[in-house]
Amino acid sequence: MEAVARARHADLESWETALRAAVLHAGAVALEEILQGIGMGRRDKPVLCACGIQMESLGLKTKRLVTILGTVTYSRSLFQCPVCKATCYPGDEELDVMGTGRSPALRRLMARAGSKTTFKESRDDLQIYAGITVSAKDVERVAERTGEEMERWLQRERAPLLKQEPPIHRQSEIPVLYVSYDGTGIPMMREELVGRRGKQTDGTARTREAKLGCIFTQTTIDEKGFPIRDPDSTTFVAAIEPSDQFANRIYAEAVRRGLYNAKRVVILGDAAEWIRTIAEEQFPGALHIVDLYHAREPVSNLCKVLFGPDLKQAVRHRIRWWTYLDEGKVERIMQQAKARLAVEGSDVETAQREIAFLEKNKERMRYKSFRAMGLFVGSGVTEAGCKTVLGQRMKQSGMEWSLRGANAILALRSVFKSGRAEEYWEARSS
Repeated sequence: MEAVARARHADLESWETALRAAVLHAGAVALEEILQGIGMGRRDKPVLCACGIQMESLGLKTKRLVTILGTVTYSRSLFQCPVCKATCYPGDEELDVMGTGRSPALRRLMARAGSKTTFKESRDDLQIYAGITVSAKDVERVAERTGEEMERWLQRERAPLLKQEPPIHRQSEIPVLYVSYDGTGIPMMREELVGRRGKQTDGTARTREAKLGCIFTQTTIDEKGFPIRDPDSTTFVAAIEPSDQFANRIYAEAVRRGLYNAKRVVILGDAAEWIRTIAEEQFPGALHIVDLYHAREPVSNLCKVLFGPDLKQAVRHRIRWWTYLDEGKVERIMQQAKARLAVEGSDVETAQREIAFLEKNKERMRYKSFRAMGLFVGSGVTEAGCKTVLGQRMKQSGMEWSLRGANAILALRSVFKSGRAEEYWEARSS
C-alpha cells in the first residue's frame, strides 16, 4: 500500500472505488456466513399451515439474495402442507424476504430512491452513491410494492381512528390545528382515462385528480402578529380516490394529529364544493377559511366582466376590491358590482355567478377578523405540498401513470414527506 501511495501518478478516485468494492465484497462474504443456519435444522415447534395442518419438511432450498453488500446465497428449509400443498420458508419469514430476492435494507434504499425521482435516475443514483446495481424496473417494482405496503399500514392505522369517539373533556393541548387540502391533475395512461371528461379540445381527460391533505399546527405569532407554523409539524396524505373516501383519510389523519386536543381547528382551502362538503361533514365545529388567493380570482373576473376593454378602470377596481376583500368587506364588493352591472348591462350571467360565489362564501372571507385572531389566511402549505409531494415526482415530462402505480407512489411520498418512514420500518420489523 505504501508503494501505491508513493506512485508518481496517484489516482485517489480509482483507489477509493476499488477499495469500496473490496470492502463490500468482504462484507457480503461475512454476511453469507452469518446467514448459514438460519431457517434450517430441527425446530422447537411444528410449522402449521393456514388451514391448520402440520406442514412437512421437503429439505433445503438455496436462495440468492441481493443485499446492500452484494449478492449472497443461503440455504433454508422448505415446508409443504400435505393437504392443500401450500409451501412456506420460515427462514424467509425470519429475514423478511418472503417473495423477494432483495434484503430489507436494499428494498429500503430502492424505495426511498424511487420515491424521489424517476426510476431510471434512481437506478443511476444507487449505482453511483452505493455501488448497488439494479435495473430501473427493479426500482419501480420495489418502490410500488413498498408504497402498497405502506398504504395497507396506513389503512390499518385509520380503521380505529375513524371509530374513535371525541373525549368528553378535551385537553386543548394544541392551540391551532390546520386541516388543508386540495387537488391537482396527475397524467395517466390512456386506459385509466376511458370515459372520463377533461379539458382537452376533444373533451377527453389527460389527467386524474390526486387529492392532497396537509395537517399542521400553530402555537405562536411573530412580533408583527403574523402566524408561525410549528417547525416539522406538517404531515401529508394523498391518493387518487373519490372525495368521500378522501374525507375518511384526511379526518383520520387529523384525529391522529390531535384533532380532539386542539383548542381551535381551521379548515383552509379553496371554495370547491368537495372541499366545503368535507369541512361541513367531517369537521362541523371548525372555522372554515377560503384561501385568500383563491378568493381574489372571482373578484378579478368581476372586474374583467364589468369593465371589459377599459383596462385602467378594471385595474383600479381590482385593487380597491382586493383591499375590501383583505378587510373582510365582501358585501361592499357585491353592492358595487351589482350597481355597476345594472348601469353597464355587461355579461350578466358571468357577473351574477361571481357575485353568487362571494355571497355563498362571505363568512369564510372575513380576513381582517381571521388575521386579528393570528391565523393563516392562505393555503401556501398545501400549494407547496401539491408541488413538492405530487408535482416534482408525478408530473415530470412524458410521465403517464397507472392508477395502481400512482397511488403506490403517493402513499410512499406521503409517508416519507411526513417524516414517518422510520415509524413504518419499525412497525414492519416488530
